Amino acid sequence: MIELKSKDYRRVTFSLALGSFLVFCNLYLFQPMLPYMADYFSVSETQINWLFAASTLALSACLVPWAVASEAVGRRNVMLLGLLAMPFIGGIMLLSDSLLLLVVARALMGVALAAFASVAVAYMVEELSETAFSHAIGGYIAANSLGGIAGRIVGGTLTDAYGWQQAVMVMAIFTLFGAICVVFLLPKQKNFVPQKGMLRQHNRALIKHLSNKTIWFAMLIGGVNFALFVNLYSVMGFRLVSEPHNLPIGLASLIFLCYLAGTISSKMTSLWTKTRNTISGMMTGTVISLLGMLIAYIDALPFMLLGLLLISFGAFFTHTLAYSWVSRKATHAKATATALYLVHYYVGGSIGGFFLIYCWQHGGWGMVITGGLFLYAAIFLLCQLLKKFEQSSTQAEEHPSTDSAILAPNTKLEAK
Repeated sequence: MIELKSKDYRRVTFSLALGSFLVFCNLYLFQPMLPYMADYFSVSETQINWLFAASTLALSACLVPWAVASEAVGRRNVMLLGLLAMPFIGGIMLLSDSLLLLVVARALMGVALAAFASVAVAYMVEELSETAFSHAIGGYIAANSLGGIAGRIVGGTLTDAYGWQQAVMVMAIFTLFGAICVVFLLPKQKNFVPQKGMLRQHNRALIKHLSNKTIWFAMLIGGVNFALFVNLYSVMGFRLVSEPHNLPIGLASLIFLCYLAGTISSKMTSLWTKTRNTISGMMTGTVISLLGMLIAYIDALPFMLLGLLLISFGAFFTHTLAYSWVSRKATHAKATATALYLVHYYVGGSIGGFFLIYCWQHGGWGMVITGGLFLYAAIFLLCQLLKKFEQSSTQAEEHPSTDSAILAPNTKLEAK
């Protein structure tokens, strides 16, 4: 196993962080453009949201299939295939002359993004020691937030100055060079054994993960958390370019610098888990995010920015804890488990967009808060349910039945 601070550790963490940065640059490139694109294609806010939702929905649909494929061909091969496909799909976008074709191209981008996102954490779990992984996961998710920031700012500023086609072109070129760097830097796996004909086993693994409440509730928490986080930003973009603020797209896109608060909080989760309970950490992050949404109600830029900072800090804190929880609690088929978490995560983001943007269209930020409170309440309920099932699971392990004690040795032999 690769140990903390070793040469291979630095290669793994840097190359996966770079790959993650590229993935999230491309995923979020169009988010700040949504108000501009709505005018460009003369459609409503809800309709133009398909430019963002198409990629997240396609990504979520392809996560598990890519994870299954990685069991046969290897995590590294799947990740590199996805990264190298991304700039070419960017070229397809440049040829799209209608909203429908552009949405289809964005869906294809989601398929490519899923290849990397579905197995990167599984690669780390398999190759890094437990200590090294606990440090690496925070950096990996921090790269997610930095990629999201960069993609949105590039999308917004270049679109404002030159048009959306130029923004797509610059991103495609940058992605091509970054993908080539990852090809040369990412070490080949040493602790992975290819397994073919595993589709039936993965279907069983999916069912088992979903039936395991201590894993499934964490996945649901991640989905609802992302539904709130990413779409509160989308709504804020529409809010800032509308009356009375009337900010240009390029300037409004700078709100995504508030994501830096999430970069900080995702790194802080390793400190939290050393001395405190993970579930209480998820609830703490949710409280901070909720406070940010309420503060952003005040229609003045300083309060809106403060609200976004708190939303980012809390949401990334919750996400990092939930993501690592699933990785640790899944005792088998870890790639499938982490991919399944991301399915919930991005489906939540896609559905949440139509929900919160609808609230914005029909009632402004006040109705967004009403819809948001419903989602925050769902997270708190899920945290309580997760805590309940985790306690039940712990008690069962501490006081096994006679049958379980008899079967335990056989289970260990099978695991070997």
